Amino acid sequence: VTGQSAKSKRPKEPGENRIKPISKKVKPKSPKMKEREPVDISSKSQSILTQVMDKGRFQKLAATLSLSAGQSIELRCKGSNVNWSYPSYLDTFKDSRLSIKQLDRYGQLVLVNSTAADTGEYSCWLQLCDGNKCRKDETKMGSTYIFFSDKGELFVPTPSYFEIVYLNPDKPAVIPCRVTTPSAKVTLHREFPAEEIETDGTNIIYDVKKGFVYQHPTSDHKGIVYCKAESQGAPQISIKYHLLYVEVPKGPPSTTIAASSNRAEVSESINVVCTVLGEPDVDVNFSWQYPGQESERPVIIQNFWRLINRGTGHTTRISKSIIVIEDFEARDAGNYICVAQNLQGETTVATQIELN
Repeated sequence: VTGQSAKSKRPKEPGENRIKPISKKVKPKSPKMKEREPVDISSKSQSILTQVMDKGRFQKLAATLSLSAGQSIELRCKGSNVNWSYPSYLDTFKDSRLSIKQLDRYGQLVLVNSTAADTGEYSCWLQLCDGNKCRKDETKMGSTYIFFSDKGELFVPTPSYFEIVYLNPDKPAVIPCRVTTPSAKVTLHREFPAEEIETDGTNIIYDVKKGFVYQHPTSDHKGIVYCKAESQGAPQISIKYHLLYVEVPKGPPSTTIAASSNRAEVSESINVVCTVLGEPDVDVNFSWQYPGQESERPVIIQNFWRLINRGTGHTTRISKSIIVIEDFEARDAGNYICVAQNLQGETTVATQIELN
């Protein structure tokens, strides 16, 4: 019997040989190696971002990740010089729940006791530095959008109860009512007249990472709107958004200058006003050159801005800088030069004040 069993095994050896390589493929347990050693495989993939799981395991992240509010998360990016980006909300109060460290082989981001307000984009990238100059390595980056779901907070909380959204005719406008649960059904509503605004997927679309996007804003879209979300319970309402239509030419500041008087008496008080009309959401910086500057003549400079409605549904920002010269003297006579600067360039204007 023993001899027969030995003979019966010999014909099966070719079959056994075919099976062995398959079992060898399983034995290295390559998925576990990937989980244990993410640093070895991250360089082969486009994303360098991983999530630290329990028991020392790692997981590469997809474009989105859903967690429950209250959960903690640890992210890692391979590299010795890693930069991070995360929701600006976490920077507002220098939140102690967020910790970022750079270790020898990777950068680490830890967020504990998460809330619905932490919902947003989390990304990392390697910095390539040559001396003091650094640039982003476009080939080694990672990004994921994390939803921190909370049944009591379907909308990502905001610090205010009312926000202004500027409608520029040449760029999309976003009503940022983002949700904490990606499966929530979200609709857009006008306050007056009370109606739901149709989302046609072309001119108005809903992006779960951004909110409602007006692709081609017009003055017909202005007014007050809000969003409504539903997900396995009573619907919730977002904050209100005031949509203001803007129609101001782009470019360097449109600037004017005027003095309270171009001829001054000794001891008189004189002021010079530099005025810019521009887009509501574009900041303007002012600087002055004046006759008493070199002698450190004390002057008062005040800067302020406000929004004005031109009566046709268009909103403009008026920015002003005022220089005040008290007790006018001979050394104060001469040219007063104002330089107004925005992201598109700068404009210089001047006026002259003479001594009577």
